[in-house]
This record gives sequence, structure tokens and C-alpha cells, in this order.
Amino acid sequence: MSPVDAANTVVDIDLGDRSYAIHIGAGLLDQASSWQGLPRARSALIVSNETVAPLYLARLQAQLQPHYPQVLTVILKDGEAYKDWHSLNAIVDQLLAHAADRKTVLFALGGGVIGDMTGFAAAIYMRGVPFVQVPTTLLSQVDSSVGGKTAINHPLGKNMLGAFYQPERVIADLATLDTLPQRELSAGLAEVIKYGPIADAAFLDWLESNMDALLARDRAALAYAVRRSCEIKAWVVGQDEREQGLRAILNFGHTFGHAIETGMGYGAWLHGEAVGCGMVMASDLSVRLGLMPASFLARMQRLVAWAGLPTQAPAMAPERFIELMQVDKKAEGGEIRFVLIESLGKAVMRGAALDLVADVIRAHSLLAAA
Repeated sequence: MSPVDAANTVVDIDLGDRSYAIHIGAGLLDQASSWQGLPRARSALIVSNETVAPLYLARLQAQLQPHYPQVLTVILKDGEAYKDWHSLNAIVDQLLAHAADRKTVLFALGGGVIGDMTGFAAAIYMRGVPFVQVPTTLLSQVDSSVGGKTAINHPLGKNMLGAFYQPERVIADLATLDTLPQRELSAGLAEVIKYGPIADAAFLDWLESNMDALLARDRAALAYAVRRSCEIKAWVVGQDEREQGLRAILNFGHTFGHAIETGMGYGAWLHGEAVGCGMVMASDLSVRLGLMPASFLARMQRLVAWAGLPTQAPAMAPERFIELMQVDKKAEGGEIRFVLIESLGKAVMRGAALDLVADVIRAHSLLAAA
């Protein structure tokens, strides 16, 4: 099924004294070795949500109790709409209420929202405490748990408040994907798909050959997809931890996608759904700028749709779309910067004329059918 047996593997992120390992495999949550060698402290805090906690919280607590005399928990509401100051304060309140010190270890048990918020709380509590990522969604296993980006959303922009703060370890238990709703699985596939156009043309070919297996949750296919995604992200982050250049390519589809999420209201579209549609739009912009042939757009539309993701943006006026993209973190002096594809496996950052961007929005928006 996959080029390499990817089950129960480790991918290392090389960042000097901030280096850490990504453990990938089925059943890692219940393996004692997953939790050995982590920082020791009087207390640990598990952050999860109302969906994931009933499934996995007790099992993680059982593994941590031999190592931490006090294992605290905080259970948050589920969804992108709750990735805000209120939820962040709930984490900090729990830490302060139990006199947690700067050795306290935080564990993020959940998807990207939980991982981002827990990491941000760890970054700011007493100016930094250790944390561990325990991602339970495909999207978080292949993207958000890796690389140290932490944040919360603001009503005017996604992930605008945050910090670069690396975890001690990532434990990606593939077995947790068995309980993932199909819509969430498709959303995660968006972040898998992006790695092909930006860094690995052969991986894009592999995805086209194995998309049905991924959608059917074939364990070998998922293991390879998670591993290869993490390898590519580790390679990029190892060269550009704080997104001063190369790391920006990981945002392929995200400039359009973040505008969809913000404009529609957080949670109306899943992050991966917005990114999937955003990749189609960014592919079209790559074609219109003469970087790629029209066949590339058709290929990306087909693969994104195959993954169960939308290929048309909501009915939002181009002017509003552009206004939201100008708040994107990659914008410079109000100029929107897009991650575009200039050859299969190679991405570039550049601007584009706003009338051309508006044409792309109109071509891939439900406005056309309104």
C-alpha cells in the first residue's frame, strides 16, 4: 500500500536545544514508553474538549499518574468558535487555582484547536512551561501539532494572537483516527494534500493512487500519509522555525482559506474545508499568473473533491474576501502575499494584482450561482 512501512516510526524535528520527536503509530496512547523521558513535575494538566475527553482522557490520565503526583484536567467546548480568550483563560485559571509552578507539564489531548490553545497557554504561563502534543485528528497529526505554532483567533482574523513555542514531544496515535467523524477525516486530508504541490510531486502521485484507501481509513495508508507529511514539515521547520521565509510555503491555500473561515464565522467551515477550497483558488491563481498549466488546476480540483472537500467558496463578495486577506499574517504593508505553485513540488511567495485575485474569487465562488 505504501512505499515504506510507516507504522510505529519516529520523525525528529531538528531545532537545536528545542529539538523533539514525533512518535507515529497505533496504540501509542496506552504504551508506557510514550510517556517516559518527559520533564518531571509535581503536577500535570491535561487540556481536552467535550468530544475527545470521554474517549481518551481516562486512558491518558492512567498513563500519566505514575509520573505526576497530581494530574489536573480542563475540558473545553469543542470547535473553532471556542478558540478564544475565554477558553485560554479557562486553562490559565486552572493552573493558577492549583498553584501550578513553572515545571508543570501541559498535555494537549485533541485536535488543532486544543493543541494551539494549550501550546499558547504553555508559552505564556510563567513565561513558559513544557507541553506535549497528543493530537487525535488527522489534521492535527499531520500539521498543527508539529512546528510550534500556537495561537487563538480574533474576530477580525484567524490565529492573529499567538507565539512560536515548541512542544517536548508529539504522540500521534493512529488508533484515535478510528473515532474521527468522516467530515473531520476529509478536513485533515486537505493538510495532507498540500504537501504534494509544495514539496513532493511523488507524494502527490501517491495520494491520487491511495485516496480511496485513505478515505476508508486503511491503517497502512494513513500511517504513510502521516509520516510523510511530518517528514516534510520537519524539513521545512528545521530550516525556518519562525516563518521568515521557506516555512510560509506550508500556508498553501491558507490565505484564501482563512478569509473563508473569518468571513463565514469560525466553525461554519472546518479549517481543512477552507484550506481545500483555498488550494483550488491558489492553484487557479498560479495558472492565471503563468506559473502552471491549466491541467494543474483541473488536477487539484479533482483531488480536493475526491477527498470530500468543497471546491467552491461561499457567496462572499470579492471586495470582502480581499479585505479579509489583507489582514492575513503574510500580508506586507497591506499587500496580500500568496503561496503559489511554480512547478510540481516547488512553491513560491508572491503578490498578485487585485483584479486578478477578484477574478479567481468570482470563478470559484457560489456567487456565480447566486
